[in-house]
Amino acid sequence: MGTRRKARELAMQALFYMDTRRDFSEETFGRFCANFAPKPDVRPFFLRLVRGVLRSQTELDPLIERFSENWSLGRMSGVDRNVMRIAVYEMVCCRDIPAKVSINEAVDIGKKFGTEESGAFINGIVDSIRAAVEAGELQLPCGDPEAPPEAFEGEDGPDPAKVAASAPEDRMKEQPAPAPGRPRARKTAAKSLKLVVKRKKKEKPPSEE
Repeated sequence: MGTRRKARELAMQALFYMDTRRDFSEETFGRFCANFAPKPDVRPFFLRLVRGVLRSQTELDPLIERFSENWSLGRMSGVDRNVMRIAVYEMVCCRDIPAKVSINEAVDIGKKFGTEESGAFINGIVDSIRAAVEAGELQLPCGDPEAPPEAFEGEDGPDPAKVAASAPEDRMKEQPAPAPGRPRARKTAAKSLKLVVKRKKKEKPPSEE
């Protein structure tokens, strides 16, 4: 397994952990890292993804809902929504990562940790966002899209593990990395949030080579 795949899987698990606790604070992230510390080669890209998603979550979540054809984010499984948060962040904010790579990685991770439906569900939404981005219909400002992974190492907030170490009474007990649960049967969701997106006639998405 490649370094970036490991970073993406661990990032999804970190976001899933914070999501289930409904707490996306640096302290909660620190508790995760204190117990499931990423290896040195995985750490830079892992931090880039998690902190990038957290910084841009208020834009990413409505965007995912807008392209999910009326599926509310809350009705999606924890695996699906956090995998998509990572993939969409990569596509819109990381110009050094090809969109096709982000989509393929998201689909594979969704299949591994989610359900039989996760791969197709994730692919449909994320690929629709890709088409809108490449057609110039959508822009999402989120930090410095050109910053390499190394720029996020030690310069984007305090070390998460040290934050957790400063509050030992809150640290969770040693246990295997949180295993994302499987979703309930999907039901009709609430109306999706509206975004300011330039509407164009439907056209075939740019071909990927």
